[in-house]
Amino acid sequence: MNKFYTETLYKLETEIDELEIEADCPIQRIETVIHIIVEYLSELKRYVLKRGFKNTEEEIQFFKHQKPAIVSKLIYYNAIYKIESKKPNEKKSARKYFNTELKKLKRFFDNNLEFYKYYRTNNTFIDNQLFVRGKYDIKLNLDTIYFETDHSFSTIADYKVAKILANDLIQVYLEDQLNNKQYKKVNNKSLLSWTASKTALTELIYALHSQGAFGNTDIISITKTFESTFNINLGDFYHTFMELKARKINRTKFLDSLKESLLKKMDEEDEM
Repeated sequence: MNKFYTETLYKLETEIDELEIEADCPIQRIETVIHIIVEYLSELKRYVLKRGFKNTEEEIQFFKHQKPAIVSKLIYYNAIYKIESKKPNEKKSARKYFNTELKKLKRFFDNNLEFYKYYRTNNTFIDNQLFVRGKYDIKLNLDTIYFETDHSFSTIADYKVAKILANDLIQVYLEDQLNNKQYKKVNNKSLLSWTASKTALTELIYALHSQGAFGNTDIISITKTFESTFNINLGDFYHTFMELKARKINRTKFLDSLKESLLKKMDEEDEM
């Protein structure tokens, strides 16, 4: 199961990454991403139903961590699609709209506080009830969606975990909009333009931040400086970083290529 899941997630994230660098969240691209995620989720479902699980531990691992990692992407992109489709054009109305969406996330958090605590603190004492199929207990405050899902490919809590993961990303997206990052005009453009992918620049920025290269400067300030300096809009850069973190293979692809290129140049100059 782990091998198939890892390969599936890697292929999915690779396809999403290729689309991510094309533009800053146009509606058409989000539609394509949603379609891709649905296809991979269907493939994963077919595999699970055909193969099953070796033991309860593997089943819990799948429904607590693996399936939610993919479903959260679907929830996230579907939410962004709806937000972008309904967003008012007028700036003041748009800010009110984004704040309303943030309040919805806060209500979900408040309504599921106990589950948040359980999941965020890595508790496991009722995993057998939450993440094993067929464990139906109305006393666990079940969401209505559970009764509408295919119980052969769902538990009473895997969707809720996916919702938590997705809400983290949706919150960052909405806060970016409120800070007007997505549409902010860049003044005093420099003569330099970034020509590599946005994913590559995000990887570089987070590497510099983690190294403390700019002291205690926060990641948002560093990102804004790079955007201004290199005439680029990174959009939802935090989401891009989350995608990098989720990669199982070659998580630092751009940094590795930088090192290889620099060593090659040094070797070539040594031979001159």
